[in-house]
Amino acid sequence: KMAGSPTPWIGSAYLFLQSTCKTIALPSLYESSQKKPCVFKALKLALADSTGSVNGVDMLKVHCSHPHLIVQLRFCKRENCRRFLRSYREGALQKSLQSHLQLSLATTTVPLEMELKAGSEHLDKMLKDEDHCLECIYREKPDRLPDEEIMEMEECLKSLMLHQSTNNNVAGKDCSSLKSPSLPYRPRGSSLPPQNDVTFIFQGQQFDNRTITPDDHQKFAKSVSKKWKQVGRSLQKSCRALRDSVIDNLALEYDREGLYEQAYQMLLRFIQSEGKKATIARLIAALEENGLVSLAEELLGLHSNEDCS
Repeated sequence: KMAGSPTPWIGSAYLFLQSTCKTIALPSLYESSQKKPCVFKALKLALADSTGSVNGVDMLKVHCSHPHLIVQLRFCKRENCRRFLRSYREGALQKSLQSHLQLSLATTTVPLEMELKAGSEHLDKMLKDEDHCLECIYREKPDRLPDEEIMEMEECLKSLMLHQSTNNNVAGKDCSSLKSPSLPYRPRGSSLPPQNDVTFIFQGQQFDNRTITPDDHQKFAKSVSKKWKQVGRSLQKSCRALRDSVIDNLALEYDREGLYEQAYQMLLRFIQSEGKKATIARLIAALEENGLVSLAEELLGLHSNEDCS
């Protein structure tokens, strides 16, 4: 554990949503490339309303299981979860989501039925016993990080909100601005090398810009030690899968396994997200940026039999 840091309160629950209007099927809307961003935005805003914070509750995945839309939620603080439960119990979450759906979809009222589950427990039956609900949610640890799709939608929504904050005349463009889930994300001021370079220069020498190998992966995890987070934040400049929240979640999720596993999982996320673009040049640039020149040299074979400190 990190010195002086208490064990974080983390729990998970599933929110089941169903429209009682025959002409509105939430799963079908979410499966539509044009409507999905609108539904996602409504969910995000309603959940923020329920906890009083944009980061009060995380969406990990949205499942389409007709007639239900099922949202997997993660809570990282007991107090946020408590606020969510009260909002849910009092009907405020339901009203908020109906309102946001109506605005985002530019439609009439969207009547909803909701159900909240944690594992096999149906929390609607015990909402008056708040502490017991909290205990059930705390027992259900999240089994995943946010899906790539969720992260892309988050980035799109963030870009839209930033755009709206500087332009007051775009109210009618909510959904059209969000239609593409793969809205281009361009890092600013990044010194990382182009992803398609065939070679790159390190310490005056030219190297092939190959993809990261399993051997590279293991050496990195073994030697990077406590600086794995800093390296991850350098890589995030051109990799949206390594947002700060993802890096922090990896630190929490693999805390017991130690630094090796945390570093290994961070680089694994980078490799899985970037595919063939997960090149050694990008990793070397991130290592250099954080003063890990010795490790960079080891990965490039410039150390013979030395261990990298």
